[in-house]
Amino acid sequence: MVGLLSEPRRRRILEWVQEEGAARVRDLAAAFQVSEATIRQDLERLEQDGAITREHGGAFLNSVPAQVGAMTLHHQENMDKKRKIGAMAAALVKDGETLILDAGTTTTEIALRLTGHRNLTVITNALNIAMILGAVPGNAVHMPGGQFKAPTLSLSGDKSAEYFRNIFAGKLFLATAGVASDSGLTYPSFADLQLKEAMIKAASHVYLVADSTKINKSSFTRLGSLEMIQSFITDDGIAEHDLAEFERSGIEVMIAR
Repeated sequence: MVGLLSEPRRRRILEWVQEEGAARVRDLAAAFQVSEATIRQDLERLEQDGAITREHGGAFLNSVPAQVGAMTLHHQENMDKKRKIGAMAAALVKDGETLILDAGTTTTEIALRLTGHRNLTVITNALNIAMILGAVPGNAVHMPGGQFKAPTLSLSGDKSAEYFRNIFAGKLFLATAGVASDSGLTYPSFADLQLKEAMIKAASHVYLVADSTKINKSSFTRLGSLEMIQSFITDDGIAEHDLAEFERSGIEVMIAR
């Protein structure tokens, strides 16, 4: 991330804090390869904008206490698209299956539409998804250990990744911050990369679930190329040339309408 101008850098810093709930000055300085003084100036500007609150050595997201108390997720945009994707994805699941559900708003929409299924074995790092599907009689819901991330109501880190190395599931429904044919799958911070890699290795079929606004969008860290996924469920906002590009990469594109 050498050479990012101040505005793009502040935008990426905000995305990081929105993903993690908080961030340390030294971690941000190392990641963006600028001085700690520069990061403090960036955080001061973001605080003036009302998104974060600075504290000694870092900053935290203002919305976290209310959001966690209400068990809601931070990102609530494009929900009409996400509901359609959730419905299409849920229709692919059969009673009695074993599946992995990543944390996120789109995967939560899948979970809400799986409550009519029976005898599912669900492995998820998302507390809200575990509560939704754990309340259904006959379902077995498993969670890894790890560090709690408030904005996504999820568990993350080395312990979470290690847990998935002993798991095998038929399907994984994977979330992303950005997807593009050149940059592949990208995310706002480093924290989840190992976990998502472990999830992918644990599943025989990987479904990427992302609304069309995330296409050709890149975030801070790269997970890998599109070869990591077999299917991509998105909405009808996808452009024809992007659809063709994904299909040329050997990916099955499923459009939720």
